[in-house]
Amino acid sequence: MKKMDEVIVVAPREKIFDNEHLIFQGIESDLGKVNKIIENVAENMTTMRRGNAEENTDYKQPIPYAVLQKGDKVFAYKRLNKGGEKRLHDQLSIGVGGHMNAIDGANFWEAIVENLRRELSEELFISTSNLNLEIVGLINDDLNEVGKVHLGVLLVIKLPENAEVSVRETDQLEGFWLYKKDFDKPDVLNRLESWSKYVADIIS
Repeated sequence: MKKMDEVIVVAPREKIFDNEHLIFQGIESDLGKVNKIIENVAENMTTMRRGNAEENTDYKQPIPYAVLQKGDKVFAYKRLNKGGEKRLHDQLSIGVGGHMNAIDGANFWEAIVENLRRELSEELFISTSNLNLEIVGLINDDLNEVGKVHLGVLLVIKLPENAEVSVRETDQLEGFWLYKKDFDKPDVLNRLESWSKYVADIIS
């Protein structure tokens, strides 16, 4: 099956943001508002062919977006030219995640966790299976063509110091660790994709 024929989870923008009453730009970390928006997604989610969803700004695609932290370091990766999303080539990301598939019998949180675990196992080698997930906010970027059709569910995974992480798709991704202080460097900050710039602001 071609990537754009994949059936993914989406929800109507007007329902998610309660006719724009709950709209925000960047990161929303107020857990009361976060929980309300997630509740709206959970109550109104449906499925759509990915190729159609990518061009339909009336819908948002919820994306689990996990930051892997180890002490004062954050795992980052660069998208290489062979990667699938041409709009993100050569940019740096500090979040790992992907589109959600519907899972029969699972509620929204269970689906988030299962889809994220699948994405992590597909993209990364992680030497520990004990992953504690914590939701810390939501990401929305309506100023960006990619962001207009996505809603990030921001999670943090804190790993032990001896945990090892590396990328599987070495033809598409190059992985490495960054210290939080590295986000102050222009050559790092200016290459971060839009969601990662927002995240860097709250973790650095």
